[in-house]
Amino acid sequence: MKLSSRMSLIKPAATLAINSKALELKSQGIPVISLAVGEPDFDTPLYAREAAKKAIDAGFTHYTQVGGIPALRNAVANYIKRVHNIDGVTADNIIVSNGGKQGLYSLMQTLLDPGDEVLIPAPYWTSYPEMVVMNEGVPVPVPATFESGYKVTPADLEAHLTEKTRMLVINSPCNPTGACYNREEMDAILDWAVGHGLFIISDEMYEQLVYEPATLVSAAAWFLRYPEQIAIANGLSKAYAMTGWRVGFTVAAPQIIKAMTMVQSQMTSNICSIAQYASVAALEGPQDSISVMRNEFLRRRDMAYAEISTWQGVRCLKPDGAFYLFLDVSALLDEECPDDVAMCNKLLERGHVAAVPGAAFGAPGCLRLSYAVKDEVLTEALKRMRSILVK
Repeated sequence: MKLSSRMSLIKPAATLAINSKALELKSQGIPVISLAVGEPDFDTPLYAREAAKKAIDAGFTHYTQVGGIPALRNAVANYIKRVHNIDGVTADNIIVSNGGKQGLYSLMQTLLDPGDEVLIPAPYWTSYPEMVVMNEGVPVPVPATFESGYKVTPADLEAHLTEKTRMLVINSPCNPTGACYNREEMDAILDWAVGHGLFIISDEMYEQLVYEPATLVSAAAWFLRYPEQIAIANGLSKAYAMTGWRVGFTVAAPQIIKAMTMVQSQMTSNICSIAQYASVAALEGPQDSISVMRNEFLRRRDMAYAEISTWQGVRCLKPDGAFYLFLDVSALLDEECPDDVAMCNKLLERGHVAAVPGAAFGAPGCLRLSYAVKDEVLTEALKRMRSILVK
């Protein structure tokens, strides 16, 4: 059998590959702790789960509008208004997709032509460059450094601009670093990108997980001013602990939403009808579960960061958002562990802790850990890691 040539260009998701190996070891009776997969360890809010049950009992189990039921698209519009204190986003600006991934993929399929270049600040979420490649574009990583707080500037982006540059993907809070752009930094980047006629995708999936003194910064107000050049990618996975429900949403100009809807109609049609009704309840119901989860993640961040900060040879910035710690272990690399992939294998095989190599995020020499696990699990994992990394 001959596979298409494009398959040779696509890499498997690193986080899922590591987790698969960890599960294999677990099946052998080895007590592996996985800090590889990024999902909240909390349950979906009860009122959302109850709404799903009611939807099933009421027979809401058939096809819906491809882009989402009106009640959900209106709920998303109200969420944007409530969280970002802006008016003007309507259901016509919204499509609901099978997780944030499908929204991002459909956006790129809608907007990119073969050879279009996409600026992607690195470290980046692993799927960005793969999605660009799958849509025949050219990913252009724009490196950020530990010293810069893993954030880029307009000058950094300018250095990678060419006549083929079509798009910029910006992610704040960032997966994998947890870095958050402040208002001044975000405005400077958006102003630069708009001025160069680029299309901007602002991935705001972790916006509800920002820790003081950092503040939530969105491109939403800029979208109202430049709807032809900006789209916002988001979803319910992180804020409402609904990863398995697969509910993402995209905010964009109506003509882009129509094009994305056409793409989605040929890929998956609507997303799960039951998940849609649960999502309406999540967005419109009590929001206190978000702050409870955020406070718990903040406490775990501080606990883990305090421990890691004592590890000689390891550099780690205190993240302002999300639920990851990004460790620079380049000073620990040697003949036995010449790169971060080898280091992750060593941690998994000897310490029975699964982490994700930084190379998957465009940052060789680093490791990503998720602290979205119970206290006792996190404490034990860090203890095991210390025994491997600290001489």
